[in-house]
Amino acid sequence: MIAMLKSFSAGVWRRLREDSWFYAVVIGYTAVGLVYLFEFGQLGRTAHADYIEPSFVVFLCWMPATAVMLDAARIVFRFNSRRMLAFKRTFSSARIAALASGLMLMVGVTLFQGTFTSIKISFANIQGGFPYDRYLADLDKFLHFGIAPWRYLYAFAQQPMVRTIVEVNYNVLWHLVCFGSLFFVATSPRADRVRAQYLTMFLFVWIVLGNVLAGLFLSAGPAFYGGVTGDDARFSGMLAFLGQSDWVNSAAMFQDHLWELYKLRRQGIGGGISAFPSVHVGLITMNACFLTSYSRRLGILAFAYVGFVQASSVYLGWHYAVDGYVSIIVVTLAYCLSAKLFRRQAADTRTDKTYTPPSTAAV
Repeated sequence: MIAMLKSFSAGVWRRLREDSWFYAVVIGYTAVGLVYLFEFGQLGRTAHADYIEPSFVVFLCWMPATAVMLDAARIVFRFNSRRMLAFKRTFSSARIAALASGLMLMVGVTLFQGTFTSIKISFANIQGGFPYDRYLADLDKFLHFGIAPWRYLYAFAQQPMVRTIVEVNYNVLWHLVCFGSLFFVATSPRADRVRAQYLTMFLFVWIVLGNVLAGLFLSAGPAFYGGVTGDDARFSGMLAFLGQSDWVNSAAMFQDHLWELYKLRRQGIGGGISAFPSVHVGLITMNACFLTSYSRRLGILAFAYVGFVQASSVYLGWHYAVDGYVSIIVVTLAYCLSAKLFRRQAADTRTDKTYTPPSTAAV
């Protein structure tokens, strides 16, 4: 027992040291974010407190319990005579240490998400509106041969059942895929090979796409186009169709909620309106890139799902098509660059470990 506890504590501290750069980035990002919010008089609208309870329930309760149950089920259904050995390996001190340190990392993610949302909320308050919607809507129409892309989708998919399927995917399944993948990478030793790169890309997508580019080209998206430009007719057909949804988590319901938060200048989980570029598409593209590096066949399916999420974002009025196009291009290029850098770093590390300097006696 003492040996197991020592092994567990050593494993936790080792992984915490390996993740120290992630905590440093999150703390630095939060510090810079708070200074920025203070300078622009937005410090009273931070959203950190809104993330504490849902993050505790999801990251620290529901996801760990699900992971343990899945591991136990895998042992029961995949192993017979070697079941006890599989159990010892699956629930070894090293595996539990990875889970514990990963849960600490998810606490860091909670802080990061609170800072991200706080900064995102501030954009419209500071800039006094959304200046780029007309440009992006016009660019969308130009790129799609003079027709708004949502009209192509509605020409063959303007059906209540299709709308519900798309809403369930966009509002529920997407979150399970993206944050489930993050949890797996954070807590499983099987993801150690890509852990540092994955966390780097995760931060990149949220900060560069969701803060930097969003702040530079602030737009609200088709669902809010009438409210920010005064032109209610341009997307009226889309909004009328979306408003007919009776699903409790419909896009129209969330859009009304976000608009109310914006008008009342209030913070809230997931708060802040910005369309360009699409973080939804960016995160799922990032995951597709990593899956492609593991299996080309699975990668094809993953990028097909990227296409579905991209179309869903337009169909539900959250984004202009160009929002997703830019996200796919930027994230794919960033992934390729990061993969090259991390491969080079891994090669240098292996070289350092195998190199033996000449002894002074041989000189």
